[in-house]
Amino acid sequence: MTQTTLTTTTTTAASARGLSRSYGRGDAEVHALRGVDVDLPRGRFTAVMGASGSGKSTLMHCLAGLDTPTAGEVTVGGVELSTLDDTALTVFRRDHIGFVFQSFNLLPMLDARQNIVLPLDLAGRAVDPERFRLVVDTMGLRERLSHRPHELSGGQQQRVAIARAVVAQPDIVFADEPTGNLDSESSAEVLDFLRRSVRELGQTVVMVTHDLDAAAYADDVVVLADGLVREHLVEPGADRLLAALRGEAVGR
Repeated sequence: MTQTTLTTTTTTAASARGLSRSYGRGDAEVHALRGVDVDLPRGRFTAVMGASGSGKSTLMHCLAGLDTPTAGEVTVGGVELSTLDDTALTVFRRDHIGFVFQSFNLLPMLDARQNIVLPLDLAGRAVDPERFRLVVDTMGLRERLSHRPHELSGGQQQRVAIARAVVAQPDIVFADEPTGNLDSESSAEVLDFLRRSVRELGQTVVMVTHDLDAAAYADDVVVLADGLVREHLVEPGADRLLAALRGEAVGR
């Protein structure tokens, strides 16, 4: 299969317009998203925050093409996802979207290098040696490439997962609670490497988190409440972010 061709130079990596997602019917119907409008900037680190049930994970799943909206539009890299059939959407996710999960999702029988290049191997795409070296060095994995997952710490495993997500230069990387299984020291290490992937590799990262300390590493913070965007903050301080999470008025 060939890689989907992008035709945009927009500074927005992904956007949603009127995005709604409901589950169930009748009295059991749940409205996870209620007409969300949001633009996620290219080349920045954005955190998506909100209380449990606010819709942050549903928003990420819809933006990443892992869930189908009930209504509204999602555009990633200039491509409206609703125009793609299931096969084309699968190829688009493979070629243009990277994922970092809480549980690492590394294959235990493969070493770090093999795990990093696995998506490229599956897609039949050649590994760019220069890009590989840059990613590995940025993630501090040069001395760990021959190690299998059980020989790596949790923080090192997550760094391998980040390297795997960014080595193919996707339009956007979605990270779902990437530090949820890590101690505080490893969490700080992983968050720093996510930020370095933006600063040094030009990557776009969108991270779902409930952790204020994690959000402090981000350039922008989108705060959700009851399925709507409450605030989209640019480089907020702790006071502004706390006020937004509490539903207080936030001065821009």
